[in-house]
Amino acid sequence: MKELAESDKMEYFRRSYRSVDGLWFMMIEKKRGFDEALELDEAVWQVLPKIQARAIKSMLMLDYGLDGLKEAIAARLALEEFDYELKEEESGFVVEIRRCPWHDIMVRSGRESLSEKVSEVICQAENSVWAQEFSCKGVEGEGMEIRFERQERLCQGSNRCRLWFGR
Repeated sequence: MKELAESDKMEYFRRSYRSVDGLWFMMIEKKRGFDEALELDEAVWQVLPKIQARAIKSMLMLDYGLDGLKEAIAARLALEEFDYELKEEESGFVVEIRRCPWHDIMVRSGRESLSEKVSEVICQAENSVWAQEFSCKGVEGEGMEIRFERQERLCQGSNRCRLWFGR
């Protein structure tokens, strides 16, 4: 029996992950409409990033705070095949995304006009949860919340998404 290379296994699960996300959304949309599908999708993306952030935090043995979040975000974006760059700022860091695989899927599937609506809800929810998961809770001197802001978006016609994480 032939063995799959680790890279092939990773690609298989990456494609499955993206496919199931889109398929369940479209099935709900077909039965209940776009708005209800987006509402349910937001509920999912309020929970899934907690699971992902905690898994990466554990696997990479990361601490709470901006440094841990920066490493975790870099790992997540690399795993999901984003084209991005991290930039330090005095009060935090910026992620500049030049290519987003989720936006690319929307464009390829002829749903580019919906990409901004989906991003408005899902990207905001997802990245806010990541920030919350690395916020320091009750640690003396480190008890600051990490905030998340979107400053530019591909789905609004910019040549990049610009995501800021900081205090």
